[in-house]
Amino acid sequence: MDQGLVIVFTGSGKGKTSAALGTALRASGHGMYVSMVQFIKSPLPTGEAQAAGRLAPELEFISMGRGFVTGEKGAIPLSEHRKAAADALSLARQRARSGYWDVLILDEINNAVKLGLVDIEDVLNLVRSKQPKLHVVLTGRDAHPDLIALADLVSEISDVKHPFERGVPARKGIDF
Repeated sequence: MDQGLVIVFTGSGKGKTSAALGTALRASGHGMYVSMVQFIKSPLPTGEAQAAGRLAPELEFISMGRGFVTGEKGAIPLSEHRKAAADALSLARQRARSGYWDVLILDEINNAVKLGLVDIEDVLNLVRSKQPKLHVVLTGRDAHPDLIALADLVSEISDVKHPFERGVPARKGIDF
């Protein structure tokens, strides 16, 4: 019971970060300390970031990404995304080894691996070298097969229907 779990929320559907936030809320409700490090999302104000501030110090919420990773002209250069992801991974390693945290959430790390921002071996090494009691939650589409094999729990969230398909924009309090 003292062994922390490795949990992966992946798939094409919406709700992977929300599932991780549900885990964070549950854990903090039990007095556990949770650190959530976001790898892609930029530090724009979101409902989840504001709510995490209310639950501090049990819940720490750190957005280290630079936003959407695209190849569009005028977009943030890939080198900046890689630097932000490397910094996020370095912070995550520190959190994983510190012994202070009970739950570490690596939000959108699967996307960071898929996009070549971080190497899967670095992620696997982080998980393998974590404190034994630490629960690690990794989110994002396209989870690497080696991470799936290492995980204790994998949930795949599929896309059945989404309001964006009908031109409905993201909603405050629901999507951000």
